[in-house]
Amino acid sequence: MSEEEPKLIQPFDPGAIPSDTDPCPFCNISTTYVPFPPDQPPPSSSPSLDPSQLAPAAFIVLSTPSLVAFLDILPLSHGHLLLCPRAHRPKLTDVTPQEAAELGMYLRVLSAALVRATGVPDWNVVQNNGAAAAQVVNHVHYHLIPRPEIRASGRFSESFTMFGRGVRAELDDDEAANLAELLRRSVAAVLEDETRKGRL
Repeated sequence: MSEEEPKLIQPFDPGAIPSDTDPCPFCNISTTYVPFPPDQPPPSSSPSLDPSQLAPAAFIVLSTPSLVAFLDILPLSHGHLLLCPRAHRPKLTDVTPQEAAELGMYLRVLSAALVRATGVPDWNVVQNNGAAAAQVVNHVHYHLIPRPEIRASGRFSESFTMFGRGVRAELDDDEAANLAELLRRSVAAVLEDETRKGRL
């Protein structure tokens, strides 16, 4: 798709109230990126992972037949991921039992991969349902947010943030491509470890 114009996703506005009539950016990601085996991800050079297929770019970490995980375009910290079902489901109560089971399994796998890839042993898993609960994109999703220890580094003036609050910065495309590759390899390594231990 490099010769074609990328599909445009509406600009992200964290202050906007989700609308049922706006195009869903997560559905665009879900339909643009094909599934791949999580234990054998394609190389970052694969056209199937090309971040520029969409604008803004999407950096895919996991892509199963029913789920997709990708880097947040306005991360709260290095490695901030989103995990969602491919099918448009506005709230957690709308997912199927099979999707719920797969979401749960991959939240655990992605958490282990995130720790392995970033070296940050603490993280939040956050999921919001509805505008009053701070859900900005009307498609159920989980945030996995690494929380580096700021006090141990002597940064006492910085406030401790939790539950998805904090300062957001734009995702750097080059850094994101490298991080997504590292996370895909980490997911594969976690799955290999768990298979060897008989946990999967």
